[in-house]
Amino acid sequence: MRAKSASAVYLPSYDMVHYGHSNQLRQAKAMGDYLIVGVHTDSEIAKHKGPPVFTQEERYKMVRAIKWVDEVAQGAPYVTTLETLDKYNCDFCVHGDDITLTVDGKDTYEEVKKSGRYRECKRTQGVSTTDLVGRMLLMTKAHHSNIDSSDYQQHTDNFGKKGHSPWTGVSQFLQTSQKIIQFASGQEPQPGDTIIYVAGAFDLFHIGHVDFLEAVYKLAEKPYIIVGLHFDQEVNRYKGKNYPIMNVHERTLSVLACRYVSEVVIGAPIAVTKDLLDHFKVDLVCHGKTEIYPDKDGSDPHAEPRRKGILRTVDSGNSLTTDAIVQRIIKNRLLFEARNQKKEAKEIAVIQALKRQEEEKTKERAQAVM
Repeated sequence: MRAKSASAVYLPSYDMVHYGHSNQLRQAKAMGDYLIVGVHTDSEIAKHKGPPVFTQEERYKMVRAIKWVDEVAQGAPYVTTLETLDKYNCDFCVHGDDITLTVDGKDTYEEVKKSGRYRECKRTQGVSTTDLVGRMLLMTKAHHSNIDSSDYQQHTDNFGKKGHSPWTGVSQFLQTSQKIIQFASGQEPQPGDTIIYVAGAFDLFHIGHVDFLEAVYKLAEKPYIIVGLHFDQEVNRYKGKNYPIMNVHERTLSVLACRYVSEVVIGAPIAVTKDLLDHFKVDLVCHGKTEIYPDKDGSDPHAEPRRKGILRTVDSGNSLTTDAIVQRIIKNRLLFEARNQKKEAKEIAVIQALKRQEEEKTKERAQAVM
């Protein structure tokens, strides 16, 4: 049996897994030596928060693909108890510095907090599931890098942008070199490695991307996968609408968190040129079964690897796309709006209660001095 020295993380729902969740897991792993992540069932999420975007099976696999995760506890209860921690042989659980409430407004970590088996890590500023859902529904481009626009400020009340809750509302995401270093593996290719290059938007990094990268990973005995991420303006050129939903800085962290990825090229060119192949000493260039968009001049971006005979089409067996995820959100727009409003209302009620408690304590201290 594994020694009892693990940290377990049970997060509110782990629905749309984004780099904020990954950063939380990175911090949690640093607190212990074995990280178990509890992921809730569809019914648990629906009961306490509202309709999930992804199925529980999709979420289980998505969380397993995050490189700091050692084990996934499927069907974890929404309320974390001492019984749950003991079941998985864990010393303590970890959660972000926001609050998670049950459907009746109770703290889901109350029991483990009282027992001293609770730890906190910092919430990642600039991202939330609520904000990402808002971007999809509003169809604006203000979240793109290098775009100065006020359109994202319009009609966002339902998505927490102007909310009173510090946990639901988000601030602007600011990329720093330290964040990239924390997520990056820092490993150079080793002799005998097969260097594989893949490129694209990898927007709203999801289970479709994970299945593709896993399939690519299995192509070699010692794979070293480099992911080229296209700039926002380039993605918008070939995808249109308000794509990408996540800007290039956000997409970088999302991809770096994947256990199959060794390196990321930020702002990779559309054309996979001879210079690029030579620079990274690429052995294989892989692409999924999705459409290959032409370069600005209409040319084939894979002309060079095709000429060299190193281009491979990889069938992951998963047809899920970012477009399909957006359609899931739009189809259930009213339900997601209600979910977000309900979530913020509960958080505001807790904040007000905590504020009243603090005011009462201040009065008591003042009276004691008199």
